[in-house]
Amino acid sequence: MKSLHTQQHPLADLRYQLNVLTHAEAAGSHLPPFAAKLRETGLLPLRPTGLTVMQINVGKMCNQTCHHCHVDAGPDRTEIMTRATMQQCLDALAQTDIPVVDLTGGAPEMNPDFRWFVEQISALGRSVIVRCNLTIIVANKKYHDLPEFFAQHRVRVVSSLPCYTAANTDKQRGDGVFERSIRALQMLNAVGYGVADTGLVLDLVFNPGGASLPGPQAALEVDYKRQLMQDYGIVFNNLLTITNLPINRFLEFLLESGKYELYMEKLVTAYNPAAAANVMCRSTLSVGWDGQLYDCDFNQQLDLLVEVSAPRHIQDFDQMALEGRTVVVNQHCYGCTAGAGSSCGGATV
Repeated sequence: MKSLHTQQHPLADLRYQLNVLTHAEAAGSHLPPFAAKLRETGLLPLRPTGLTVMQINVGKMCNQTCHHCHVDAGPDRTEIMTRATMQQCLDALAQTDIPVVDLTGGAPEMNPDFRWFVEQISALGRSVIVRCNLTIIVANKKYHDLPEFFAQHRVRVVSSLPCYTAANTDKQRGDGVFERSIRALQMLNAVGYGVADTGLVLDLVFNPGGASLPGPQAALEVDYKRQLMQDYGIVFNNLLTITNLPINRFLEFLLESGKYELYMEKLVTAYNPAAAANVMCRSTLSVGWDGQLYDCDFNQQLDLLVEVSAPRHIQDFDQMALEGRTVVVNQHCYGCTAGAGSSCGGATV
């Protein structure tokens, strides 16, 4: 499957996506603006509570083309962060006490400077999270030692596994993905990831396969741990539930299946003020592969830069100005505030 970008699909035009989300070209114009919901619950304007995570997208290249991907990543995407931009990120980090750097993609490991970047971040004394799709570990011999590299630098590995059965996982992520993911998880376990008292953290991510909200995170974690241990001898630390946001390839699915309006109504109905108060954009700064700055990874994929009064490129980083900004919101933000909430760290309440 090719990315929307390569297909020259209408949704590859981010202005078109934003029109859909604001109901200029889609049904559901009765749905309230997200900003109005925030105002009702005393959260507008939405402002940061302090930066604790710098999330950096090091490129859109990926060895998979998943049906739900909000990045529209794939083997045919060539956008990649250069070492010069990575150095600008390091220079910005050095000015702060931001404790966590969250590396994402695409498959971040496919960036040729990925290992150098991890080493440099670690040298600054910051914790590193890597959003690993698992299959990259077994995709090529040059990646087979990633578990050892991760362990050496005490990287927290966060990996998507949308189900503990092959059929459901492969339906969302591609044929054979489940089997390769299991092999990669066993390799991570072999070096201590997910194993008690090693301090090597392995978290899995669940996101629904269709137009539904995730189930309760704690209950799903129990099921995952039981089945993966029983069937494959696999252990892990935490299960994180993430709601699919209506952008890029998941938006394509919603529109083509005629479920867009139904899904948006579901998100709006499930709006939770407590989840809204804890959205990740209040504590996270998102850096694009080209160094541009966003409130979150989802805004990044819609090219919604931070507000114009704040620095908009990592080379102009100013923590005080960024912490004083107003967060840019749109209709897709309902995905982070539905039910128990959703963030890159899982449920928020």
